[in-house]
Amino acid sequence: MSIWRVKPVSAFEADMKKSQLKRVLGKWSLTAIGIGAIIGGGIFVLTGTGAYNHAGPALALSFVIAGIACVFAALCYSEFASILPVEGSAYAYAYGTIGEIFAWIIGWGLILEYAMGSMTVAVSWSGYFNKMLKMFGIKLPEWLTTDPASYTGEGFSMNLPAFLIVILVISLLIKGTEKAASANNFIVILKVSAVIFVIIAGAFFINVDNWSPFIPDVQTIIVDEKPHQAYGLKGIISGAAAIFFAYVGFDAVSTQAGEAINPKKDVPFAIIVSLLVCTILYILVSLVLTGMISYQDFNPLGKYPEAIKAPVAYAFDIAGQAWAGYIITIAATVGLISVLMVMIMGQSRIFLGMSKDGLIPPVFSKVNPLSGTPKTNLMILGGFIATVAAFTPISKLAEMCSFGTLFAFTMVCVAVWILRIKQPGLERTFKVPALPVIAVCGIAINIYLMTQLSLDAQKFSMGWLGIGLLIYFLYGKRNSKLNNPQN
Repeated sequence: MSIWRVKPVSAFEADMKKSQLKRVLGKWSLTAIGIGAIIGGGIFVLTGTGAYNHAGPALALSFVIAGIACVFAALCYSEFASILPVEGSAYAYAYGTIGEIFAWIIGWGLILEYAMGSMTVAVSWSGYFNKMLKMFGIKLPEWLTTDPASYTGEGFSMNLPAFLIVILVISLLIKGTEKAASANNFIVILKVSAVIFVIIAGAFFINVDNWSPFIPDVQTIIVDEKPHQAYGLKGIISGAAAIFFAYVGFDAVSTQAGEAINPKKDVPFAIIVSLLVCTILYILVSLVLTGMISYQDFNPLGKYPEAIKAPVAYAFDIAGQAWAGYIITIAATVGLISVLMVMIMGQSRIFLGMSKDGLIPPVFSKVNPLSGTPKTNLMILGGFIATVAAFTPISKLAEMCSFGTLFAFTMVCVAVWILRIKQPGLERTFKVPALPVIAVCGIAINIYLMTQLSLDAQKFSMGWLGIGLLIYFLYGKRNSKLNNPQN
């Protein structure tokens, strides 16, 4: 009955043999899944809020810090993926090392990470989609494109495009992982091309005066009608924490291990390559963007209030290059679909792993034999994400997602260290070099970044974890397969 019971590695191996998921993903498809999730939120969405609310032109340094924090976690994820190539990501890793209660907490944190990430991207996609429609002379009414908290009019309002894009992605994912991966591969090629275009074309319109001062002095600005301290070294750190959810992509690679052809080698490869490629692109884009226009122009109460929703496209508009805005807006609108696709896919696989272990209801582990996908799981998840995305403002969602991501990364660094000590003889096709140093650095930097998130985000996130513990003790602990070995 112990809450610290550990799921044996042999049980994971038995799960892999019984799995109804189809192994259809090679190393480049897995890498594309990582890139597909990482490139999107950070570049097309949070560069504006990161620059104005936190770091100014020094946003590039925020991406460097977030990238370094991710490298420590990515190495730990890679070692785990080479030992336990199963769906469930950090949840499964903790279950096999630290114990059930930790696994539950991490799984619940991952739900926060992926669900909030999916909702954030859906809301952001809506912003780019509306901008694209305006370019072609179509303007949707505000009450159909705005959540109730942000709506300035009277009566009912909802973000209908955010709702519909989630439903569209769910319908694609239900058809099968192979088809979804093929669509993702195409979108990733389009998206990376657009990012490289932004870097090259934007470089011609950089005004170096916009980088001065590169690290603005600490000052109080108004964010969501509340005073907020920004800039300076603290702003760079808080910026790194706020944009951290953009790096959720390499985590998503590990959730697909159950569908990888050669997971022990290909998952670590995809995790590291996708992270390195995207970090470099992030740094370059943030430098170009803050060089093209002043970080102060991303003020939602200033001259360009819509720039906060679609910062890259508006940067070219403000620079007088509307033609480039067309290309970027269309690419971002299409590109954000793959981010949403990967996040929902990752979330459903975590539910699948938790349900197989009995910690959440069995409906989440039912796999459709024709498509090889957890159809019911996806439909329930899609309905929830679509509804919340339609009625919630983006700023609250993004920071809660960052908390879930940082929390999961911290626990993975702890768990891989424990497993190395407890079971040093396990076969590891990838080993973290200088593990104690890497693990300590990963734990320290992730915990520190968590403390730099807004107080509201921390309160909401701790409340979420509290609800999770309540559900565990009321349902998960009693129904756990380890508690009922006969099942």
